Amino acid sequence: MKVNNKEIASKILRSVPYDKAFYFFTAIGQYCGESAASLADFYQKMKRIDAKSVDFHFKRRDFQKWIRTTMGDAYLANEIDKIGKSFQGEELRVRLCQMVEKRFAELKRPLASQGAHR
Repeated sequence: MKVNNKEIASKILRSVPYDKAFYFFTAIGQYCGESAASLADFYQKMKRIDAKSVDFHFKRRDFQKWIRTTMGDAYLANEIDKIGKSFQGEELRVRLCQMVEKRFAELKRPLASQGAHR
């Protein structure tokens, strides 16, 4: 889905306060010590977070909830919802990272064109 609106792209790509950040856990009460306050930060952490954390949050749909409600990107959340439940571990991490990276690039385009016109 193309994003042409600079305001929408900026909102989704913004950093949120730490109380709104995504906190990575491997199980209930088992915090990994990592959090993400932006989509770019989320992508970087996803590349190296423990695969148990990826599986834990994916099963609970935590990634989609945070991306949809906190970051305001229903499109990416819906795309993640389409990942089959059979994916897990490294295979799931790779799939998620590819989706987030692709979406990040789509969202950066309208902002890059904004700077080119100044």
